[in-house]
Amino acid sequence: MHPTALTPRTSRRARALFLGPAFVAAIGYIDPGNYATNIQAGADFGYLLLWVVVWANLMAALIQMLSAKLGLATGESLASMLGNQLPSWAVYPYWIQAEILAMATDIAEFIGAALGFKLLFGFSLMEGAMITAIISWAVLSLESRNFKTLQIVIGTMLLSVALIYVVELFYSHPHPASVFEGALIPGFDGRDSVFLAAGILGATVMPHVIYLHSAMTKAELTKYGKQHRKSMFRSMKWDVAIAMTIAGFVNLSMLAMAAAVFYGNPNAESGSIENAYETLTPLLGQMAAQIFGASLLIAGLASTIVGTLAGQEIMSGFVKFRIPIALRRAITMTPSFIIIYLGLNVTQVLVYSQVVLSFGIAFALVPLMLFTSNKRLMRGYVNPAWVNWLGWSVVAVVVSLNSYLLLTS
Repeated sequence: MHPTALTPRTSRRARALFLGPAFVAAIGYIDPGNYATNIQAGADFGYLLLWVVVWANLMAALIQMLSAKLGLATGESLASMLGNQLPSWAVYPYWIQAEILAMATDIAEFIGAALGFKLLFGFSLMEGAMITAIISWAVLSLESRNFKTLQIVIGTMLLSVALIYVVELFYSHPHPASVFEGALIPGFDGRDSVFLAAGILGATVMPHVIYLHSAMTKAELTKYGKQHRKSMFRSMKWDVAIAMTIAGFVNLSMLAMAAAVFYGNPNAESGSIENAYETLTPLLGQMAAQIFGASLLIAGLASTIVGTLAGQEIMSGFVKFRIPIALRRAITMTPSFIIIYLGLNVTQVLVYSQVVLSFGIAFALVPLMLFTSNKRLMRGYVNPAWVNWLGWSVVAVVVSLNSYLLLTS
């Protein structure tokens, strides 16, 4: 099958064809796990941890750029590169840990969407989970027909959440000086704040979308042809910059809203998602609570779809095997149904799932850095020295933060 032909006049209209993968990846950065960690951070520590959100999103933008570049330069995804280059005895253990991380991610996303249905429409959590399963199955069916349509649907969801948070900021009135101070000046206030910082990092820098982004740019390269690689590379930078800026805005707005409304407020409940929704009504009005619930629902639905796609690409890359997308959806949502059935604390599950994810980031980051700094693999797209320095600094920060948590637990 021949690659899709593009005319030489690719400046604006055709380059727009290359936009989309980063918007899919960016959904992973505003999933319900982010809601749990950001709301709890804002409620417990005010604006103090805004700087963690800023730096986590900057790290995420760099990482997604490297992941996209890997797929574009090599024609391989990160998972397939690992599947091809790891010793045979290491492939399956590495694949299993990546699958576990993808499933842990899906727990947060799936339960978050179910919670959104519960808050907005009064369904039980189990009923919300069943509706989430049906809708996610329906949207995932687009993947086999037209992946660009699926990218547009998910990108629209991302923009919808961002617009909702513009309105949410209008209602909550965060203090501008405190926002700037919290965003620019690093600081902690005890071990609990470090624990939440790890959760924010785990909710923001997502291992599964590191794998997925490289697979999507690989697919774009296959579709449009290697002769358009330079145009795709230029578009990729804009794709990542725009999508990650939107995701960063949502995360900052989420924490700032929680800080403005819940921190130090004797009339506010604890910083759980359900309490946040219930408390917003008397404090800011019914509309503020409703749009908060809508944003959670949209983010949860979009991110659980992305999580399923990521799991499919991880399996295909590592072990060269694919299962029907409906079967994968059934497998990945099973733990969420179990958690809901057992009646576990939803927000606590979400926060701890994000901390678990933070321990898996290095398993995706280290090989990503090794591959993208390899001249033989990347050729003209190899990382410059300053990118290598930044990338390895990110790895060091992640490993150090997780080591601290282990030592102090």
